[in-house]
Amino acid sequence: MKKIFSITTLLFFLGTSYVFSQGGEAEPVVIKDNLILNSKQPLVKSNDIDPLTPAKAAFYSAILPGLGQAYNKKYWKIPLVYGAIGTSMYFYLDSQKKYNSYRDAYKSRLEGFTDDQYDYLTDTQLITAQKFYQSNRDISALFVVAFYALNIIDANVDAALLQFNVDENLSFKPSLYRDDLTTKSKVGLTLNYNF
Repeated sequence: MKKIFSITTLLFFLGTSYVFSQGGEAEPVVIKDNLILNSKQPLVKSNDIDPLTPAKAAFYSAILPGLGQAYNKKYWKIPLVYGAIGTSMYFYLDSQKKYNSYRDAYKSRLEGFTDDQYDYLTDTQLITAQKFYQSNRDISALFVVAFYALNIIDANVDAALLQFNVDENLSFKPSLYRDDLTTKSKVGLTLNYNF
């Protein structure tokens, strides 16, 4: 009994002397991503979330279409952006040119001239052609604006989604299991999260 008491006392004094022998303030320890960091060390992580990244990408796409996609390093989207906006702009300009052509022919007929390039059309057909190309022009202008806005929205959303963790440890895999008792295949769903 005396031995147990002396060993316990010895361990108590050694433990308390170790605790009280540390001078100064204790440094707080930060645990982040399974790493123990000292509070005096800078807490820098290379893939921290930057809330301004989506705004930057949207701003760049607003300045020059496709620049936000380049900022997000999605270079394959740039030809799609210019193809969509360029095609819509082509149809806008083509419809505007044809509208002006039919309108000028109609105006010259109202002034009494009959030697225009559309002498085979009646006045009613000229008015109908003007309305048709005016409508096409307006729809093409809406498409230009819509694709421009879609370019900005795509850059913003893509930049926001790039900040999410999508590695293999966060996978969702359906699998097929065979029942050992009946030897029939069963469909199952497994959700694994690896630390």
